[in-house]
Amino acid sequence: MTQKNEKVAGIIGGMGPEATVDLMQRIIRLTPAMDDKDHIRCIVDNNPKVPSRIKAIIEGNGEDPGPVMADMGRRLEAWGADFLVIPCNTAHFYYDAVQEAVKIPVINMIDLVVNQVKADFARETHIGMLASPAVAITKLYTRRFDTLGMTEVWPDKEHQDRLFNIIRQVKAGGITLDLHRQYAQVCDHLKDQGVGVAIVACTELSALGGNDLPLDTIDASQVLAEAIVRMVKHPSEYPLTGHPGSSRISGNNNR
Repeated sequence: MTQKNEKVAGIIGGMGPEATVDLMQRIIRLTPAMDDKDHIRCIVDNNPKVPSRIKAIIEGNGEDPGPVMADMGRRLEAWGADFLVIPCNTAHFYYDAVQEAVKIPVINMIDLVVNQVKADFARETHIGMLASPAVAITKLYTRRFDTLGMTEVWPDKEHQDRLFNIIRQVKAGGITLDLHRQYAQVCDHLKDQGVGVAIVACTELSALGGNDLPLDTIDASQVLAEAIVRMVKHPSEYPLTGHPGSSRISGNNNR
């Protein structure tokens, strides 16, 4: 396949902006390239004006983000994207609104991550969750894990509040060494509950990083970035008409 025939990725971004840039950096690092032309073409709408998922889901009084995300999807399709991705776990609550608005595939990051857990940690019955409370409220992972006989383990209220504050500070651009320390403390808390592996199910936490976390993690942003590279560079193995399959990452994969 020549470079000019490669599929173009459309990124429905801005939720938040740091997480979108983090995904693009991961794609660049993962792409085998000798020159600019070897990299993957991405059309990105890094739109921080998408209505707040926090207000819509957690507070229950915000504007519906679905129509704005659907419009972004239509525009990306018109601009030449062959498939779409949403680098935000919580925003997948509006996945159907986007997929119904376009004729091209929308890759479901939640499905990819659950497939990853099933492939690499099938013997684990309790999966730690490092995510916004909105992910718990919407049960984005819960329903899928129920079918696998797996149970989510969330931090207690004190640690979940701390985690949510970490997410907010990353959105505000306030990444510090103390923030990394607090993040590790939340992970220690999950480990004390018997958790062996946790999902980094918030792309702000992905942007924060964490190579030295005290438990194994599956990072949703990393899984999505690997899937994008596979679908573009190995289209015969990962056709866009179906799920691109499960990538093999185990252990601390926040690289």
